[in-house]
Amino acid sequence: MTLTIREQLEEREKEYLSPYATLSINSRGRQRPEPQCDIRPVFQRDRDRILHCKAFRRLKQKTQVFLLPKGDHYRTRLTHTLEVSQNARTIAKALRLNEDLVEAIALGHDLGHTPFGHAGEKALDQVFHFQHQKQSLRVVDCIEKDGQGLNLTWEVRDGILNHQTSGTPHTLEGQVLRLSDKIAYINHDMDDAIRGGILTEDDIPSDIRAILGNSCKARLNKMVHDVITNSMDQPEIRMSAPVGEAMSDLRRFMFENVYFNPKAKGEEKKAIHMIRQLFEFYVKYPGQLPEQFQRALAESQDSTEQIICDYIAGMTDSYAVKKYQDYFIPQSWKK
Repeated sequence: MTLTIREQLEEREKEYLSPYATLSINSRGRQRPEPQCDIRPVFQRDRDRILHCKAFRRLKQKTQVFLLPKGDHYRTRLTHTLEVSQNARTIAKALRLNEDLVEAIALGHDLGHTPFGHAGEKALDQVFHFQHQKQSLRVVDCIEKDGQGLNLTWEVRDGILNHQTSGTPHTLEGQVLRLSDKIAYINHDMDDAIRGGILTEDDIPSDIRAILGNSCKARLNKMVHDVITNSMDQPEIRMSAPVGEAMSDLRRFMFENVYFNPKAKGEEKKAIHMIRQLFEFYVKYPGQLPEQFQRALAESQDSTEQIICDYIAGMTDSYAVKKYQDYFIPQSWKK
């Protein structure tokens, strides 16, 4: 009997991947059973579904750290996602883990992020308990495809939900993603902060640079290599103590000097105010929501506030500004 291409790839995984890897054939499956693809294993199929969904495309116009930056080279939520994916794939390939699973989790992990980055997340959390990792899962489960969801595998959904530092992913691929996310944002946010004149390389404490390196490139290289070296043929993904502690120190430095820096975050209060006003407007006038969300109000068991959060969290920065202008800024009179 001739094997399909998918079945051949699944057999190849058994032969090549680490004993600690998640085999595609051993997936716990999808929420709704469906026929297998004859070419792509399940995690590759999930990656493709995420890559082609609307929420993924909107990441290109969502803030990473700097709100509505004028320069062409600052990171957006999309470029952050791609850098996380690259880190995670490099680590997974070296450790002989399932690269398709890692990539699918990486591409989906921030789909639920709000406009204006963590300022938008803070605003929605103030008015309705909101966490972007849970929202990312809602996006793939019940918002995409006009409310049908993407019907992803359990392993991808688990990795998306648990990508935060406090998360507990159940696969090594999920653990790779959780650490790769942190490695990516610490390094690229530092690069953007230096580009934006918020910091200089010399501002980074010398004891951190002595361990991690004297440039963003060197630090990224050091962290990725350290994860691979210390996780090889191990049942968990980890860093060495010196590098892990230095990375934590660098992360604290970033919070103190970039993430909470008034120069970098001076517009956040305005963004928070705008998102909150949009939320309050839709609570008062739910009839202004688009058709998909009107339908969700009528058909789902979710609260009005949850559906409004679904809509606002999906907005890009520019679309949120436009809707705010439509509702709250007087327009010029036209005959």
